[in-house]
Amino acid sequence: MKSESIAFAIAGVAFGFLAGWIVGDRYATLNQPPQVAASAPAQAPAAAPPAVDLERIEALEALATDEPTSAGPRIELGNLYFDAERYADAIKWYTAALELSPDDVNVRTDLGVAYYYTNQPDRALSQFEQSLQVDPTHTKTILNVGIVKAFGQQDLAGAEEAWEKVIALDPDSPEGGAARRALDSLRSAHPRPSDVKPGA
Repeated sequence: MKSESIAFAIAGVAFGFLAGWIVGDRYATLNQPPQVAASAPAQAPAAAPPAVDLERIEALEALATDEPTSAGPRIELGNLYFDAERYADAIKWYTAALELSPDDVNVRTDLGVAYYYTNQPDRALSQFEQSLQVDPTHTKTILNVGIVKAFGQQDLAGAEEAWEKVIALDPDSPEGGAARRALDSLRSAHPRPSDVKPGA
């Protein structure tokens, strides 16, 4: 797993059809957000998440016990569970890692994403806020803020503000590209008065 990696996709052309986000520093298959319109076109079933390597889990749990002050094995356990879409288990291990390394922005952001995937958008945003206190320009976190505000809270203005900030900070990054596509979809589905031309 590359720590700097981010993978995500936007499916559909209208904001109501946005789906398939994969955010943060983890590779995972995101289930379609619950707020996606029921009339969205049928999509191919998502690939099954990878099975958890039980031998690796056992070894890492033993290592975590042997190294009570090391965040490393706890982060790896969180990552393994996250990739397997076992988000409750990922939350447990990310939380344990953050008790030892509270300023790890990537882990805290991944914890927030795991909270979002377990339908806890307020807790997700709380983790993102803490990440941004450490690194106010962390574009992966800010991109996630927009996603959770849009899909978890239906706060379109808040999502727009977050995505505009990502573009302003790093327009040529993968996050900047994703934010631009999200904004385009949002504005095409929900045009602002200034976007509507007379006679349209």
